Amino acid sequence: MEIVRAENIVKNYKGTGNVLDGISLSVNKGEFVSVLGASGSGKTTLLSVLGGIERPDGGKVFIGGREITGLRERDLAVLRRTEISFVFQFFNLAPYLTAEQNILVPVLLAGKRRKDVADRLDFLLDFMGLKGRKDSFPDKLSGGEQQRTAIARGLIFNPEIIFLDEPTGNLDSVNAMAVMRLLSEINRKTGTTVIQVTHSEENALFGTRIIKIKDGRITDDYQTGERI
Repeated sequence: MEIVRAENIVKNYKGTGNVLDGISLSVNKGEFVSVLGASGSGKTTLLSVLGGIERPDGGKVFIGGREITGLRERDLAVLRRTEISFVFQFFNLAPYLTAEQNILVPVLLAGKRRKDVADRLDFLLDFMGLKGRKDSFPDKLSGGEQQRTAIARGLIFNPEIIFLDEPTGNLDSVNAMAVMRLLSEINRKTGTTVIQVTHSEENALFGTRIIKIKDGRITDDYQTGERI
């Protein structure tokens, strides 16, 4: 079942020409898609457009069959907080909040309380290996623990889709592989659709499908076969 569709997406910035040049794609529910491309290829811009952070200059984006390109910013904010989520290269954790409190930020922003998501929170802390670190502040967490906290924050509302922008770009190789294996496990065990952008072919192979992008255009799109 299709969960994301982009139709002839164009995005340009003043003085740079088209960063995205007529991209069309479809993602099915439960896929793990890796968008692979070099720096400047347009992959991060594509992720931002698919998730409603940026509006395209042409074309349409649909999430769950609903067109999001014309939604008001307030509605997009709710969508990004509840139905989809983002994890970035830089962990973006509040330094004055514990790991658990950082995970709960979207809950508080939605006007809910910890008890409303207590079971989900306990599951994520256990699944992410953070149970013994939940009361630690970010400066006391390793890079891998910080990224797992950021991923848990993105999953607290059990979103249909999680978008990731270079999720291991700020990690050493050991932690990077651990995070990629975790994302693969999340996709397999929970059915969450995962869309990551990466410049790493090794990371891309953790997906079930690779879309290659160059100069704002898709150059290849194929299934990866057996996962790592």
